[in-house]
Amino acid sequence: MSKSVKKVVLAYSGGLDTSVILRWLIETYKCDVIAFCADLGQGEELIPVRDKALRTGASSVHIRDLREEFVRDFVFPMLRANAVYEGSYLLGTSIARPLIAKAQVEIAREEGADGVSHGATGKGNDQVRFELTYAALAPELTVIAPWREWDLDSRTSLMEFARKHDIPVPVTAERPYSTDRNLFHISFEGGILEDPWTEPPPKMFLLTNSPESAPDVPVYIEIDYEAGNPVAVDGRRLGPAALLEALNRLGGEHGIGRVDLVENRYVGMKSRGVYETPGGTILHVAHRALESLTLDREVVHLRDSLVPRYAETIYYGFWFAPEREALQTLVDGIQKDVTGTVRLKLYKGTVTVAGRRSPRSLYRTDFVTFEADRVYRQKDAEGFINLNALRLKIRALRDGGR
Repeated sequence: MSKSVKKVVLAYSGGLDTSVILRWLIETYKCDVIAFCADLGQGEELIPVRDKALRTGASSVHIRDLREEFVRDFVFPMLRANAVYEGSYLLGTSIARPLIAKAQVEIAREEGADGVSHGATGKGNDQVRFELTYAALAPELTVIAPWREWDLDSRTSLMEFARKHDIPVPVTAERPYSTDRNLFHISFEGGILEDPWTEPPPKMFLLTNSPESAPDVPVYIEIDYEAGNPVAVDGRRLGPAALLEALNRLGGEHGIGRVDLVENRYVGMKSRGVYETPGGTILHVAHRALESLTLDREVVHLRDSLVPRYAETIYYGFWFAPEREALQTLVDGIQKDVTGTVRLKLYKGTVTVAGRRSPRSLYRTDFVTFEADRVYRQKDAEGFINLNALRLKIRALRDGGR
């Protein structure tokens, strides 16, 4: 058990786990509990949160609309870096945790709380993400992680605790997997998905049509960028959250952004996750297409060598760590030339680049043309090849022609 606390801010979702935690904190620590819920775009899930928290015993409830900050200050910087974890995960859950924890710390200071708590289990990545953020921003706060303290070790015991304390328990059969949703994506894991041989049930997906049932006619869209950030869709300027929402609708209609992978958790085990990231997938493809036109070769190769490292810092929970901030400085310094327009074709689960243009383009038809030109002497390539081949020739001579 952690040291005594008088007032705790709980990251609260309104689900069974955090509702039980709220009551458990009150009974175990004899403290006031302030329920905090971040609105990151999870929609109707937020409707019952305030009343349920108060009925369960919260002394007060904070619901904060963080959607604009989430996209502007967390999702867009991550997209500027083209961050992908283990080849396919666009980090939708990972990137939300540092913002939730940051807002939680702010509320703790406003309310004079001396503790913070979360509902992440002792097996997952989220406990690390929450607690590394607490450590980086408010090391003086006491951290309470009930899943690492209590003896409620099963869903049955949680539901029994809830009934005993008159905490509403869903009467309908729960989905046989867990979900986490925000404006960038929705994730599914656990339950029936724990068998990596089992295909996800079609009715599970919430943001995207199946590619098979997506429209038979492709749609073309254009995305405008300024200094690495998307600013308009089809010529209509939109704020960060509205732009992502618009692309989520388009991508979802055309079955874009589904990913099913077995990933390596930071705590050491593998887990299977299924994700829907429609708008994020479109933006990732568009951003790379515009970079191909505007960035120097060696700059791109250097940055790309750091993408796995950058993605790891987010996945592991080190958003507020100096290495992520240093990498961000490098990334953002590169992005000043990533301005222009990308045209994309959306069709049955695919995003295809159909065109790109930029006032900062490095692409020169007078250099790359197969027609006659006056700017490139083809015979210069002979010396270039000979010098690059020299070490290979010397090695072959030593080894007797191999």
